[in-house]
Amino acid sequence: MIGLTIRQMQYFQALAETRHFGRAAALAGVSQPALSAQIAEMETRLACRLFERGKGVVRLTEEGRMLLPRIEKILAEISDLEAVARRGRRMLEGRFRIGIIPTVAPYLLPHVLPELRSRFPALQTELREAVTGTLMDETLSGRLDAFIAALPIGNDGLVSETLFTDRFFLAVPPDDPAFVSPPVPPESPSLERLMLLEEGHCLREQALAVCGQVKPVAMARYGATSLTTLLQMVAHGMGITLIPEMAIGVAQATRNLKIVSFADPVPSRTICLAWRRNSPRQDECRILADLIRETAPRVLLSDKPEEMQRQPEPQYAHGDEAGQK
Repeated sequence: MIGLTIRQMQYFQALAETRHFGRAAALAGVSQPALSAQIAEMETRLACRLFERGKGVVRLTEEGRMLLPRIEKILAEISDLEAVARRGRRMLEGRFRIGIIPTVAPYLLPHVLPELRSRFPALQTELREAVTGTLMDETLSGRLDAFIAALPIGNDGLVSETLFTDRFFLAVPPDDPAFVSPPVPPESPSLERLMLLEEGHCLREQALAVCGQVKPVAMARYGATSLTTLLQMVAHGMGITLIPEMAIGVAQATRNLKIVSFADPVPSRTICLAWRRNSPRQDECRILADLIRETAPRVLLSDKPEEMQRQPEPQYAHGDEAGQK
């Protein structure tokens, strides 16, 4: 009998995800020697190498790649079993793994995390920042309990609730003559200078949709992995970029930037919380969605230029289940 332990499988999953012993140990909450010892014992019991170890490089072997989806499935079922056992006890206790897209995480989390700690002190929140496709896959496989992203989601295995509407604005150089008199129509030729995030970020696709028939030519020259990088590029006169309302506070702290509005109807994205349709933690996900909706006004109603303050504020409507993407 091989006799693998749950702990060994958890350490294996952490190392397979991070490909680094130090980061895997931090993710698992143990020392690096303890994690290394358990991985070595796991390999001994299975009589095969699971990882190739090199100088600063860790790779899954063929045997490790074959085992990974099976171990992920086992750990997901164990997590579901634990969730079922918690029914009847207080909600939002223990480990809860939340994914969030990069264009939401730095603006929403500073408001949501303190509320979670205050209201649910027994909750152990684990965060995962990644693009929407990755978060969907990891939620469906059970590696995440829920994730925050922009609609549409588009998978029948997932359920989502609308959290809030996040309007779009433009970040431009302060002395740019093309934006002296906002609001800016979506067909403006000046949008050809729009810089976008790299492939895989939903904000890239949303920016292209906002532009309508104007093709951003700047995207052929520039590509960024974060909105912060794009804002720095704008500040140095390299182009313009789309900015969600929740990021305006951060943008205004960046020198040599001006935020201007779009003409009506103002484009926007809808932020949602999504989870597996058959998840035993659905009630907890809905509680989390309610908390985020309560927090949304603080995220969106930051200091804005006078012209933005004249625009109607977005609605924070409760959403229904949605399986669309």
